[in-house]
Amino acid sequence: MNENKIKWNSSLYDNKHQFVSNFGEDLVMLLAPTQGEQILDLGCGTGQLAATIAASGAVVEGSDHSEDMINTAKMTYPHIPFRVEDAEAMDVHLKYDAVFSNAVFHWIANPQKAVSNVYKAMKPGGRFVAEFGGKGNVEQMLNALDSALITKGHPENSNIRFWYFPSIGEFTALLEMVGFRVIYAVHFDRPTELTDKENGVKDWFRMFGEKFFKGLSEEEIENVLELTQTSLKSNLFRDGKWFADYVRIRIIAVKQ
Repeated sequence: MNENKIKWNSSLYDNKHQFVSNFGEDLVMLLAPTQGEQILDLGCGTGQLAATIAASGAVVEGSDHSEDMINTAKMTYPHIPFRVEDAEAMDVHLKYDAVFSNAVFHWIANPQKAVSNVYKAMKPGGRFVAEFGGKGNVEQMLNALDSALITKGHPENSNIRFWYFPSIGEFTALLEMVGFRVIYAVHFDRPTELTDKENGVKDWFRMFGEKFFKGLSEEEIENVLELTQTSLKSNLFRDGKWFADYVRIRIIAVKQ
């Protein structure tokens, strides 16, 4: 498994970060699945959106690199086939009418390889529908974390980066390079409410950003997160709620 990957906690994901799937409902509408279509939910997580797609009558499969996520998906939606699989290692050919992917590609270390695998997996005329973090995603949060790490004496950790947040031009160029025709592409701000009204920023980093804290004790992590969250309050806390400064890319591309 790529060292870029994190170990996911499916229970924490579902309980405190349900917004990932909730916002994906709009993406399912963009996919517009139809009866009998063969569709792959790439990076399916705990399976909620795969189940939504399956309700249309499409024949859905789900894949994710996290065994914990897949185990939860299998238990929750036993009628849908799920498998542990990394997008960069996927080896499927001419099978799917569509590949759907929500909040996945910003985790991928080799996006060109993953895009090529998606292209190979699709039938001619098939569509790739995806949303993920784009250029500028969580920029305020990352800047605050870097500053806190430096202030608390961990400057080496402030240089850690593992997400892929491309510009819309960068990602559409990757798609076109492997043979896709991009027919829809948007890059937009989407401030996203975090579930925990008291420790939303701390929880977010504990769920998605554990790699930033390599080598730090739990006390050191808490001190960094407390300073990070406090420094963001004037910009990202309003009406009693925390909001992450999300910026997303949404794509539809067709295999020619």
